[in-house]
Amino acid sequence: MDDGSKLNNIRENSIVKEKKLSKYAYGGIKGEDYIPFVPSNIKMPEMTVYSLILGVIFAVIFASANTYLGLKVGLTISSGIPGAILSIAIFKTLFKRNNILEANLTSALSASGQSIAAGIIFILPAVILFGMDLSILTIVIITIIAALMGCYFITPIRRYLVVEEHGKLIYPEAMAQSEVLVIGTEGGKGLKYVLMGLFSGFIYKLLSGGFGFWKEKANYIIHSYQNTMIGADTLISLLGLGFIIGIKSSSIMFAGGIMSWLVFIPLIKYFGSDINMTAQEVWSSYIVYIGAGALAMGGFISLGKSIPTIISSLYKSIKNINNNSSNIDRINRDAPITIILLSALIGFAGTCLIPSINGGILGGLLAVVFCFFFAVVSASIVGIVGASNNPVSGMTIAALLIAASLFKLTGHIGDDGIRTALLVCGVVSISTSASGGTTQSLKSTFIIGGTPKNIQLGVVISLITASFASGATLILMHNVYGLGTESVPAPQGVLMKLIAEGIMSSQLPWTLVVIGAFIAVFCSMTGLPVLAVALGLYLNITLTASIFIGALIRQVVEYKFRNDNNSNEKAIKKGILLSSGLVAGDSITGVIIAVMAAFNIHINFAENLFGFGNLAAFIMYILFSILMYLYIVKRSKENRYE
Repeated sequence: MDDGSKLNNIRENSIVKEKKLSKYAYGGIKGEDYIPFVPSNIKMPEMTVYSLILGVIFAVIFASANTYLGLKVGLTISSGIPGAILSIAIFKTLFKRNNILEANLTSALSASGQSIAAGIIFILPAVILFGMDLSILTIVIITIIAALMGCYFITPIRRYLVVEEHGKLIYPEAMAQSEVLVIGTEGGKGLKYVLMGLFSGFIYKLLSGGFGFWKEKANYIIHSYQNTMIGADTLISLLGLGFIIGIKSSSIMFAGGIMSWLVFIPLIKYFGSDINMTAQEVWSSYIVYIGAGALAMGGFISLGKSIPTIISSLYKSIKNINNNSSNIDRINRDAPITIILLSALIGFAGTCLIPSINGGILGGLLAVVFCFFFAVVSASIVGIVGASNNPVSGMTIAALLIAASLFKLTGHIGDDGIRTALLVCGVVSISTSASGGTTQSLKSTFIIGGTPKNIQLGVVISLITASFASGATLILMHNVYGLGTESVPAPQGVLMKLIAEGIMSSQLPWTLVVIGAFIAVFCSMTGLPVLAVALGLYLNITLTASIFIGALIRQVVEYKFRNDNNSNEKAIKKGILLSSGLVAGDSITGVIIAVMAAFNIHINFAENLFGFGNLAAFIMYILFSILMYLYIVKRSKENRYE
């Protein structure tokens, strides 16, 4: 290790004593030189009865809430950060324990509640929409298969994405979760900024998504420009995520959104003047295929770049297969290669042979190949935009396009062919979501100083347990309200149904998928971050615009203190803490509102009373952005000489 690295380690050790995350947690040194908040030489309980049971309970609660929310509006809410806050509070008050590694494991298990819900709502509702049977037992079986592959297939790339890409892949929600864990367990001056963000996020969400004083989406139709649309999702959590992510990745994603909404959609409507569709309908009917093609090709490119690391990791796993894991540094204890191979075998055999799936040899092979491929893609994307914005639906679409086409070519047509294709892709969808969520937790674990293999085992347990709750919620909502109705639109499930029908009837726009793939190739050849551009193409511009606004606030703060490095560093740190609180406050309040709605407790009275529309939503969002900037600047000036 060189002198510079030694100096960084000295700084790290001094920062641990200050009871706050080091600035090197966000980059500035090589990942292999970073010393976690809890260094490996400090022994501390991690996977205990307390952390495991509490994490599983949180996973079940968040899985039910997110499944309900996803089927209603097509969105899920991050549960890792709320889980971190709740675990710290319960450990301290009920169990009189203040252990950050236990709290980190509990929050990782809590995050799996969102992962299982996101994986289930994207494709399994399509099975029901086709009028086919789908039992809770089938959902649990699919989850067991998917959880093993999703959690363990990322093992060979963990070091590359989490350690070697340290500072390049931000993992914004993982960093926010880490800040919350450190400040919650250790206290310190930063606590007031997290609490300020938490309180602000709670109030903002309550007034908008709860009482309905203003909408959570501001759209504007440009009538003179082929009626295309621009706008912003006025969710305060996106503002915080944008600040954490920074301007580089945010601007690239927003640029991809501009390409989709201000270039492709007007072109499609211009040349197809007989198309009587809104911009949103054009996006869902055409642009998502371009985005799915770009994501798939971006995944191949990312996989190609990480192959050397995958081979190296597998070689080390084989070499150390007979070694005692206790001799390996805690933060480097990955799951052994035998678990990875066993997961692949279970994935193939389960998808191939279990009667409720009945995928055959082709289905088993597709499940294993797709789960590994999209594990790489999902884990990389989460590093850019966070798990709550992980485009699992886009990757599921890409998988469904290929799987359904291959099943059709091999004679699996009709209802049986459609059901098999959907269930195989259900495995892929849940696995992909689990890969992204697990990698986010592994990043937080790397920053805090936990054990990767403990996190993976705990997440597998929580995913399987939470699948009962998520599956029951899906079946219950169908039996009570009916999926695809006004009460439960199940938007992703409807989309997957249309895609499956289009493939079987040979009416799918493959040209658009190929266009997206070539866009990804172009980005790679010109040095642009492929997955960031693909995300922008696929996601709604209202989402990327909101993240971009948060990144602009950070850019303005950095410009304000451009001549004072010390103040600039403190301002960004305080902004990140405040942003972490905003994400947590929005998420927790969103879950509370969702649970209340599940019990038919509605508090949205102001929308009908006042009728505030798009303009009010955007004004409130910008006003809060300005207040956030002023608060960060004011606090940084006051404490300039701390």
